[in-house]
Parts: sequence; structure tokens; C-alpha cells
Amino acid sequence: MKFNIKAIILPVLFQLVLIPTSQAFYYWQEDSQSLELRGLVRIFATATHNPDNSLLYKESNISGTAAVGRLIVDSSLSDNLSFEAQIVSSYIPQHIQNRGSRIQHFPDIERSDSLNTSADNNQARLFIDRLNLQYESDKLHLKIGRQPINLAATYYFTPNDFFAPFAAQTFYRAYKPGVDAARADIQLGDLSQLSLIGVLGYEFEPDNDTLWSKNPKADQSSFIVRSSTVFKDFEIALLAGSIKKDKILGMDMQGELFDWLGIRAEGHYFMPQNSTQDNHTEFSLGLEHRWENSLIIRVEQFYHGKGAKNTEDYDFATALPNPDTSYLARHYSALGANYEMTPLLNTDALYLYNWVDQSRVAAFNAVYSLSDESELVFNLNIPMGKKAEGLEFNSEFGNQGKSISLEWRQYF
Repeated sequence: MKFNIKAIILPVLFQLVLIPTSQAFYYWQEDSQSLELRGLVRIFATATHNPDNSLLYKESNISGTAAVGRLIVDSSLSDNLSFEAQIVSSYIPQHIQNRGSRIQHFPDIERSDSLNTSADNNQARLFIDRLNLQYESDKLHLKIGRQPINLAATYYFTPNDFFAPFAAQTFYRAYKPGVDAARADIQLGDLSQLSLIGVLGYEFEPDNDTLWSKNPKADQSSFIVRSSTVFKDFEIALLAGSIKKDKILGMDMQGELFDWLGIRAEGHYFMPQNSTQDNHTEFSLGLEHRWENSLIIRVEQFYHGKGAKNTEDYDFATALPNPDTSYLARHYSALGANYEMTPLLNTDALYLYNWVDQSRVAAFNAVYSLSDESELVFNLNIPMGKKAEGLEFNSEFGNQGKSISLEWRQYF
């Protein structure tokens, strides 16, 4: 029997929007046990204007609407045990997912395809974004299951964030996607910590909805040890491990100088297992300052050792699956600002620059608070640079489409 999945999902999302409370819509507690249910609905309209290149894009102009709902479950099972789950339901038309591209894949986060189901040509999806069990004591925090793993110290360029990193131009970062992992944070002292992290890896499976296999593969998995401590006004950390059998050795630091200048840095030395690839360094350095009027200015410089020194050496094959977070060139800069114009209106801006081909991205984001539980979001993204001639790429960002979107978020 055929049915319209959009007609089922969208009315449910709209009903959730009508819930008038800003607190959890269900909360129960008894002694050391508790259960809290919260949610989020996002409904947005978007339009994209792609470069005039029929070899790269199916359509020059695409537009449409989409909706995403998230159910958040937090439960305390005892004094030491807790449970977290986040279930996401979405309807995103295919032309919005691939942005009209003929050659880009846009795979999902690398995690098991078994916790995902879809219909209507993968436009409607229901999947589990987080599902984990946690144990916490004075000296140990252990989390096992699908969870976000965040190793970033810098904001825009995050070379040490190996698992589902945010793109530099991503402004909404409330929910980092989860990966299938185990993490143990061991308290060594008041200001020192040792973290042991293992993340399951999966094979590329083009027949699956997420483009990843259902079962993990041992040689695709990753293991990281990170040790951190605080020295004066800085947190400093060293990390080592293997990312899909490739070895890494790195560090990160963040702190403040003179109670005025924030400094963030992270990077690693990458030693690939494949002898045909060269060892290289990835490093980013960021400076930031917050004024009393709420203005924040951030400047970051990124050295991408794997990147090319000229456009002729660009490796588009590695970037096509995920162009938002796969950089092509050797050097990048980012200048960003955040400013609270009024108590109800918060704005962000970003200017991203590729030093090899002089392509750039200007992005702007504004969030207007409609109430304690809802907000309206405007987003504008303008890539600039030399256009491709057929399949001959002359710049990185010049081949991306300009986009604009309007979004309504409802929390409950």
C-alpha cells in the first residue's frame, strides 16, 4: 500500500510546535531516579542559486521547505547511572539535500545505518542521533553508545575534531551529531584529566540510506588518548592515537592573556599508513576578544598540511563526499563577529578566505527570539571566486551555490 510519508510527518511536527511551554513537556523524579522529555522542531524554507554549469548542477535555482523534529530523553537511573537518547524525524526534499549537484554525495555522519529508517526516496527519515549509557563518580565519567565526540579547541577550523566536525560557516551548533563510541574521562587531579576514546568506523555502502554499512569494521575504527591540565590561565592538552590506522600526535590549548585576549590553538602531526601518502601537519590558531557591549571578534588562521599549494593540485575526489568540511588548499583565514543588537536579536557574521585561489565565503546569521521557547532565524551564505570551466575547477568556493534561508525553531 502506497502512502505519502510527508502527510504523516509534517502534521505531527506542526502539532509539536503548538505545545506552549518552554520547559520539558514531561518530567518525573523519585529519589535518585528521574525522566525528562524535551523536544525541538525546526521548519525552514531555503533557496539556492548555483553557478551556471550544467555539468556540475542539475538546476541553477532550487528552493523548497523542510522540517526536522528532535525528541530528547534524559534519564537518571541511580546516583551514578544515567541514560540519554535523541530521536530525529525529518522530511527534507532530495533537491535540497544534494543542493542540485550532479557529482556530490553528501553522506550522513559515519555511524551504523541500522539505527536509521527512511521512505519516499530517503526524503523522510527517522533515526537515532544519540543513544548512550553513562556512569559517573568522583574520579570517572564513562559514556558508552552513540554520542557526540568533541575535541575542538578552536572555533572555525577544527583539525583535531575528527568525528562529525562542524563546518566553519555553521552557526547553529546546539546538537553535535553522535557517533558510535566509548569514552572514559578519568580525573587525575583537581585540574588534570585523562580521556580514553574509541570510535567505531564503517565502510562506505552506496546502497544504504546513510551511505555507511550497518556493522562496524575493525580497521576503520579510531582510538585516541588525550591528557589535559591547567597551567595558570590556560588549559593545555596532548593527544595521540590512530584514526582508521593512520597515526596522529597532537595538542590543543585555550586560555586568556591579560584578561583581554582569548587564545585558542589545536593541531596534530598526521602519519598515514599508506606509504604513498606523505606525513603532514594540521594546525589552527585563533584569537578572540569580547567587549562589554557583547561584541565578540574572532580571527583564525588554518594551516592545512594536506592541502594543495596551487589549484592544479586540488584533490576534489577527497572533498566531494563532504565539501563543507573537506578543505582543498594549504592556507585559510577566517574573520568572525557576534553581536547582540538587542536582547531579542543576536547576529553572527563570517568571512572565510582561501589564500591559494583567493576564493571566499561571506556568511550572515540572525536569530530573533519570538518567545522563551521559539525563535526565527535568517541565514545568508555567499561563496565567491572563479567559476569552473566544464569540469576544470578554478577555485574552491567559486563553485558553490549562493543560498538564503528562513527558519522557525520551537523548543518544548
